[in-house]
Amino acid sequence: MIEERTLSATETQKLLQAQEDHFFDFKSKDILPAKLQETFIAFANADGGDIYIGVEDKKYKGNRVQPFAAKEDANALLTVLLEQTTPAVENVLVEFLTVAGGSLLHLSIPKSPRVHYTASGDCYVRLNAAKVKIKGERVTSLAYSKGAVLYERVPVESVTVDEISKAAALESYRERVGTSLEPERFLRKQRLISEKNGNQLPNVGCVLLFDEEPQASVETRCAIKVYRLRTTDTNYMREHLAGMPATINGPLEAQILAALEKVAELVEGATYYEGEKLVSLKYPVDAIKELLVNAVIHRDYSLNDDIHIRIFDNRIEISSPGKLPGYMTIDNLYEERFSRNPNIVRMLHNLPNPLNHDIGEGLDTVRNELNKAGLISPVFEVKGNAFVVTIRHQRMASIEDVVMQHLDQNPDALMTNKLARQLSGEDDINKVKKALQKLRSEGKIEVVDPDAPAFKFQYRKV
Repeated sequence: MIEERTLSATETQKLLQAQEDHFFDFKSKDILPAKLQETFIAFANADGGDIYIGVEDKKYKGNRVQPFAAKEDANALLTVLLEQTTPAVENVLVEFLTVAGGSLLHLSIPKSPRVHYTASGDCYVRLNAAKVKIKGERVTSLAYSKGAVLYERVPVESVTVDEISKAAALESYRERVGTSLEPERFLRKQRLISEKNGNQLPNVGCVLLFDEEPQASVETRCAIKVYRLRTTDTNYMREHLAGMPATINGPLEAQILAALEKVAELVEGATYYEGEKLVSLKYPVDAIKELLVNAVIHRDYSLNDDIHIRIFDNRIEISSPGKLPGYMTIDNLYEERFSRNPNIVRMLHNLPNPLNHDIGEGLDTVRNELNKAGLISPVFEVKGNAFVVTIRHQRMASIEDVVMQHLDQNPDALMTNKLARQLSGEDDINKVKKALQKLRSEGKIEVVDPDAPAFKFQYRKV
């Protein structure tokens, strides 16, 4: 369906002020359809974006708005983009924007769960404000990262079906799900055996689930590393490490349980200062469990990196290899569902009392458990080739409320920016400064020594 609307003069000026970047591009109405198709699929293969056709870039001398005189003049472009892209990109918003002299063509392209090619068979991805042609292994890696090709189905040549059939982890699994199928037949029915050159081999998902030492068998790294860092700084150093990082190996179910035990041990012994008071870090067990399970079952196992769990003085960060798969974005995490490793997810879910029992609701559980504990919701980020979740020991209450509660409970206490940050869990010194200034302007607190440097101000309750 093609939509139409009129673009006001204000909207047109705002559009012209926009900068071309990873999610946005201008194109001339005279662009060749094949060249436009390259940019079109680059957006779909990356994180989606918007293209406005009929607007020249900022180097153009003169009026940059050069619209199509008639909407039909854009038909050749639309035919190539929508009918000659392989496979077709779904859910593209197409709209004509009426401006003085004609119409602009606006394409809003979603992040696609598939890998797309031009009519000539080339593959592009969007990188910053440019398109980059990729081929060979880079296309394969793109397919794995999107979940369009399942890395968990790749055969593992270093392990035999017979070895997996005799593995203790498989025997335990079969007993618990109550199957009477022989081991090899069971593996075959569960799509855990793949063929290569006529040979039947355990695939990556099979090895991760049941091999005694999958970290030695799979070509990429797939352990979990747990760190305790005695700092709140984002850029930590080696001297902040409290002991050597723990490396957790083993088949997935055992690995998750061992990692949870290690995290619980380190969190239990973790303390931080609220003023002069030493208190323990407290996080809901179910929130940590859901995040760890999600990291293990949804990570990109084609990437050569481990899961990293970093326990800081004021937060826990869980870094899982791989960008968000398919059509998943930071904005739709709570609403949409897409599994990069459906076999692994299904196999673990089939167990009695499964670790991933809340399929499709894990992040809701995390948010709800944190909020019940009075802590803010988790923060999600994509950093490089990793998806990072941070749970902070930060109160849901406003900074002002936390400050006044402390002063109410401790009438003789003095408040500083540093103490307010410790109490609230808010790291931003300027946010805390503004909160203290607000309380001061409201007459709730006053400065002890107005002549002291601003960064050394101490406050007391009025």
